[in-house]
Amino acid sequence: MVKASLRTKSVGTKVSDAEYATLEARARTENLTLSEWMRARLLEPDGGTGRPGGEADEVLRGEVLLAEVLALRALFLNLRPLPDHALPGEAEVRAEIARVDATKMQRARERLAAQKKAAR
Repeated sequence: MVKASLRTKSVGTKVSDAEYATLEARARTENLTLSEWMRARLLEPDGGTGRPGGEADEVLRGEVLLAEVLALRALFLNLRPLPDHALPGEAEVRAEIARVDATKMQRARERLAAQKKAAR
């Protein structure tokens, strides 16, 4: 049997009586001591927050950000004043937003793939 490495460091925080009781109850639901439960939560990839984390989520956030920038650029380039200098109406603007939204993620992924290919 391989001996686990010794735990020599500690992490602490102050909580109220009510918060402590809540933490203890959560640990009990998983049949763990409070220390075991806290360690498990803190060492989860998302730090126990329930929020996305990790490299895959970071890539997705980058894709979403690029998609939004590309969509804004497309809107900026495609929504020009009409020949009589009138601005497009609400229906035309909404239609253009729907058009660019429908393809923005695909365009972002294509742009990222082209960038990776060019970097090789």
